[in-house]
Amino acid sequence: MPGSHMAGPGRTQRRERRRPAAVDLTGIPPVPPLRRADLLAEQIRRFIVTAGIAEGARLPAERDLAERFGASRPTVSQALRTLSLMGLVEIRHGSGAYVVRRPEAMVAASVGLMLDLDQRSVGHLMRLRLWLETLGVTEAAGREPALAEAEAGQIGTALARLRDTAGRTSEWIAADTVFHATVVRAAGNPYLTAMYESVHGAVLSHQLRAWVDDEAEPRWLRESGPERHWALHEPIAGAVLRRDAAAAQDAVLRHHRVMTEHMEA
Repeated sequence: MPGSHMAGPGRTQRRERRRPAAVDLTGIPPVPPLRRADLLAEQIRRFIVTAGIAEGARLPAERDLAERFGASRPTVSQALRTLSLMGLVEIRHGSGAYVVRRPEAMVAASVGLMLDLDQRSVGHLMRLRLWLETLGVTEAAGREPALAEAEAGQIGTALARLRDTAGRTSEWIAADTVFHATVVRAAGNPYLTAMYESVHGAVLSHQLRAWVDDEAEPRWLRESGPERHWALHEPIAGAVLRRDAAAAQDAVLRHHRVMTEHMEA
């Protein structure tokens, strides 16, 4: 019909007038090598999930991963460092990368994306980490009934491991994450633990981005010895184990202030 024939193009033209122009992408350069490492990290993450690799399993050597994914070994190494900060793998020097299966990693990815979109919000994120850890140690110290012997032992073990890994960046990162998560987990709320680990991981990723990109250790981490790490972390564990909520809160606040100074520096 003539009327119908004329109406179609008219409606199309009106829709085109209402639809905004597409964003111009001509100024975006090709994906640089650093981004390729991020993409490879996501591929390895999917590989861990789809292959059903168990927690504690050792990943193939960097050479084998490079062959499997068609990437260079430096790119694989960088991708593994990214996954280490995300809490998905633990890098053990001289041994390899081991899987850490944590379903809360998806929460961490969302928090990390928010930080990527607004780098200025890192202060808000650190403040949130302080609130979550303060809540965690308060609840852990005041739990009824008190922490079981096994739970107290886990906190002590995590603290000792943190002290022993000072000076070895990748192992220290894993030990630091495990220590704080273990203390918060003692509160007995898995959702609080998941939220805390996600925020803590995003803050670490921001603080140690240079280490991920080119293995350049931040000065504060390079110059911090075992004694300083012990002085920052032992009071947190000790207060929780003594059931002293106020002292635990003070210790967490001190840790937060020192980390904020490092961030600002």
